[in-house]
Amino acid sequence: MTQEIVVILDFGGQYTQLVARRVRELNVDCEILPSTVTLKQVQSLSPRALILSSGAGSVFTQNTTLNDSRFDQLGLPMLEIGDGMELMAKDTDLLKDFLFNTVGLTGNWTMDAFVANTIQQIRTTVGPSQQVVCGLSGGVDSSVAAVLVHRAIGDRLTCLFVDHGLLRKDEAEQVMETFTRRFKMKVIKIDAADEFLTKLAGVTDPEQKRKIIGTEFIRVFEREAAKLGQIDFLVQGTLYTDVIESKTATGAVIKSHHNVGGLPEDLSFKLIEPLKHLFKDEVRRVGTELQIPEDLVWRHPFPGPGLAIRVLGEVTREKLEILRLADAIMIEEIKKAELYREIWQAFAILPDIRSVGVMNDQRTYAYTIGLRAVISHDGMTADWYRFPPEVLATIANRITNEVPHVNRVVYDVTAKPPSTIEWE
Repeated sequence: MTQEIVVILDFGGQYTQLVARRVRELNVDCEILPSTVTLKQVQSLSPRALILSSGAGSVFTQNTTLNDSRFDQLGLPMLEIGDGMELMAKDTDLLKDFLFNTVGLTGNWTMDAFVANTIQQIRTTVGPSQQVVCGLSGGVDSSVAAVLVHRAIGDRLTCLFVDHGLLRKDEAEQVMETFTRRFKMKVIKIDAADEFLTKLAGVTDPEQKRKIIGTEFIRVFEREAAKLGQIDFLVQGTLYTDVIESKTATGAVIKSHHNVGGLPEDLSFKLIEPLKHLFKDEVRRVGTELQIPEDLVWRHPFPGPGLAIRVLGEVTREKLEILRLADAIMIEEIKKAELYREIWQAFAILPDIRSVGVMNDQRTYAYTIGLRAVISHDGMTADWYRFPPEVLATIANRITNEVPHVNRVVYDVTAKPPSTIEWE
C-alpha cells in the first residue's frame, strides 16, 4: 500500500497541533515541519500536499505561500490555514474537500497499517545479530514501544525496569506480570529503591529532586546495560508532542525535547523511537491494536520522578507509604464510579503540612492529602474535573479512615494555567 503523507508547515500558527490531529482523524498521515525547512527536507518525505499553518488570517485560502514562493517549486497542492481555527474542532469539511477531492487521497493511514509498517521498519533497521535495550517504566508510552519492538525482533530485545522505590502501589508487580508472563518478554527488574532514597534524604527542593533522580537513573541504567554486553540500539517512547515542541516555530517556546529518561546524548546506542510521530491518543490506539491490557493502555500519565514530586518536601519511606495508600484509594473509587476514562490524570499529593483534627474523641495532628484530577487533550492545558460530590466524599472518608497519619483531605480546583498539573 502506497504511503500517503501530507506535510504541515508551521509558520507560527497557534493551532498547528490541532490541524495535525484533524488530518490524522481523517486517516491521513502527516508530519509537522518548521517553515524554515529546506525544500530538500520536504521532498525527502515524498508528500502529496502541503498545509501551511500561518498564524495569520481567519479563513482557508488555497494556493497561498505567505510571501514565500519557494514552496511553489515543489508543485504540490497547498492549503493555508490561519489562526481562526476554532472551527476545526467541530467542522472538518474544508479539510476533507482539500485532502480527498483536491489532492485525491484515499485515507489509508490506520493503526493496523501503522503497526505493520513500523514492525517492518524495525526489522530493516536492526540487523540479525544486533541487540536492543529498552528502559521500561510501565507507562503507556514505553510499554507500547517495547511491545512493538518485541513483535519485530523477539528476544533480541531486553527491557530494563528500574524500581526506584517511587512507584505507585503494586506497580512493580503489575509491570513484571504483564510483560514477562503475558507477552513473554525478557525483562530485568532492578531493585534500586535504597540507592534513590539515600540520595534524596534531606532534599526538599523539587528541581534538585528531579536532577538527583535523573542522574541516578542514568547511573543505574548504564550500569545494568553494561552487564548485557554489546548493545546496539536503545528504545525510547518519545511521542510526537515532544518532537513538535523542540523543532517547530511555536513549540520552541514551550520546551526543548530531551531523550526520555534524561539519557545523555553521548551514549553509544543508536535510537529506536517507534512512536515519535504519534500523539498520546494514537499511542493508546496502537496499544489496543497490540492487545496490551486496557488497564495499562489507559493508565493516566505518571511523571518520571514518580511519587518524589508528589511528596512535597523531604521524601521518606513513611511519606511514600502514606501517599501510595491514599492514591490507590482515589484511583479505586474513580474506577468503581466508571469515571477513570473521563479523566486525563488523577492522583493524590502529600503536602508538607500537618493540621489539627479529631479522631476517636482524641486530638490529632496529622497529614493532609491533596487530590488532583484534570481533563485535557494533550496535557498542555487542563481544567479541573468536576467530581460528583458523593464520589469525592467516599474518597475522603476512605482515606481518613484507612490511611494512617492522615486527618484531612482537600481537592485542587485550579486549571492549567495558572497552575501546573503536578504540584512540583
